[in-house]
Amino acid sequence: MGRRNNTNVPDFILEGLTDSEEVRLVLFHLFLLIYMVTVLGNAGMILIICLDLQLHTPMYFFLSHLSFIDLSYSSVITPKTLENLIASTKHISFGGCLTQMYFFVFLGVSECLLLSSMAYDRYVAICKPLQYPVIMSPSLCYSLIITTYLIGFSESLVNVLFMNTLHFCDSNVVHHFFCDTTPILALSCTDTQDTETMIFILCGSTLVASLITVSASYASILSTILKINSTSGKQRAFSTCASHLLGVTIFYGTMVFTYLKPRSSYSLGKEQVASVFYTIVIPMLNPLIYSLRNREVKNAVIRFLQKTESAS
Repeated sequence: MGRRNNTNVPDFILEGLTDSEEVRLVLFHLFLLIYMVTVLGNAGMILIICLDLQLHTPMYFFLSHLSFIDLSYSSVITPKTLENLIASTKHISFGGCLTQMYFFVFLGVSECLLLSSMAYDRYVAICKPLQYPVIMSPSLCYSLIITTYLIGFSESLVNVLFMNTLHFCDSNVVHHFFCDTTPILALSCTDTQDTETMIFILCGSTLVASLITVSASYASILSTILKINSTSGKQRAFSTCASHLLGVTIFYGTMVFTYLKPRSSYSLGKEQVASVFYTIVIPMLNPLIYSLRNREVKNAVIRFLQKTESAS
């Protein structure tokens, strides 16, 4: 992923979010706080799930991987963004830019597919509760996770290989705060139609397929819940998937807004707001959503704290 000989641009300059020094300082402290909460929240979620035997179920197995992806996702973008908010120069090498783009796509695709697996898990738990232990076997869970990462790895590799074939010979100013595909494509001095088409097909098909899976799963879940006669039964069923549904809605809403549209409708201001949300804010929200709205996680945290106090 190094710099090609036919590229006259040795590095890129990330324009960032604003030119105002006062605003950049405010954003720096805000993003730093968000990143600290993200790291503590996701790392804490992984730790609790690993240590508490009562959380060794398919649902929390997937949730631990979601926390890992969110932690990695934020770490790919936020530290460089924080550096650029206070640095006098905002350079990123050509190889560094492609590396950031690679992990950004890899983790984004993986999260899409992981959310589909989590939706399927909730579908089986609510619609086929008696068959749940058989269907959601450890082998299936591991197969879904491995497939998720393999597809993410493959799509991000193809994306970067295509980007690496482009020529960059004029401006090196990226009108964004990280190396996303659209603003980088805009800098190329060669025809990017094939690359744009490939990226749209790969990422678009993954996003749409994942969204269809999630939608179909929750349509079946809703149909099953409505057939439950007991009000308390309906509430319990809703509570088991409410957190996941909220997280899915936030994630897919910003992704669809950002990527499932032609480049001609690109708007820098709107894209940056959406990008800040799904690269910096959402990784912080997920552990809060799944912990604050989940009694089992709360109880696991309490048990962990009690063990820690008794040990000391």
